[in-house]
Amino acid sequence: MAEDTLLIESEEQDLFEHLRVVVDKGQSLLRIDKFLMHRIENASRNRIQNAIDAGNVLLNDKPVKASYKVKPFDVISVVLPHPPRDTEVYPENIPINIVYEDNDVLIVNKDAGMVVHPGYNNYTGTLVNALVYHFQQLPTLPGNDGRPGLVHRIDKDTSGLLLISKNERSMNYLAKQFYDHTINRRYIALAWGDITEDGTVTGYIGRSVADRRVMSIYDDPEKGKWAVTHYKVLERMGYVTLIECKLETGRTHQIRAHMRHIGHPLFSDATYGGDKILKGTVFSKYRQFVENCFELMPRQALHAQSLGFLHPSLKKDIYFEAPLPADFEAVLDKWRRYSAVDMKDEN
Repeated sequence: MAEDTLLIESEEQDLFEHLRVVVDKGQSLLRIDKFLMHRIENASRNRIQNAIDAGNVLLNDKPVKASYKVKPFDVISVVLPHPPRDTEVYPENIPINIVYEDNDVLIVNKDAGMVVHPGYNNYTGTLVNALVYHFQQLPTLPGNDGRPGLVHRIDKDTSGLLLISKNERSMNYLAKQFYDHTINRRYIALAWGDITEDGTVTGYIGRSVADRRVMSIYDDPEKGKWAVTHYKVLERMGYVTLIECKLETGRTHQIRAHMRHIGHPLFSDATYGGDKILKGTVFSKYRQFVENCFELMPRQALHAQSLGFLHPSLKKDIYFEAPLPADFEAVLDKWRRYSAVDMKDEN
């Protein structure tokens, strides 16, 4: 069976689909354009052929011709410039946690698990679906169809603050601040390992060659976009460390990729290897303790805690904070107790 279709959301203005298919072992020889017609929702053969001609269809990570006949266990990757459906967003009566609202802006505290904007396999149940229900005539930026009001985003399984524009003037005003990196954003994260001092991670972030769902750090500017993350140690708990991260840039998976790059993946982050026991003892009691933590928080330990910006009408800096959600607090409490009691017993 083919693997699930995946949408890789981007913090940049363009939206791309990424489809990865592993051809079934019983598949008979079939032209790749015909094969993909049965795998991509509402996509015509002509559109698929155009994508192939543009080099957006890869066979085992290499461009392929439309006449190629797929064989069992071939790995096909597809990147299309737009989702194969209309960009209309349908309103849905979904509760949202509003931290602040005025005539220009809206601050939302997003729950972990909620997708920010519609995309492949996530056309409903998103924050944007909720926003267009609760608020009329939200603005969009050029090239940002289907994401009204959004000037930035956070990952599905990251909790915390999002800034929404309610009119075109504020949309442009805030988008410029994001472009200039003057927005003050701070995240709280729990990372694997004993981090002893504050630091900064830099590098060019781009899609991994091996897995396009994952972002990698490169030295070559041709392979990615420049990104800077500053981190500060808040609390050391032996095998994990609570840190605060301040972003200078807003790249896809920036904190998650940067911390993995320096050997400290975020706790319970399945995409970047943090859902395994990376530090600690071999005792079964410890293994059970970590597994219990994973069950309490089955998502990356990352929370967008604070957001500060220059208000478009008030012309003054305003600042907001969101407390850690219950799952994050519960895992921290467990690690604090473990580091205070059980780690002493180990020694």
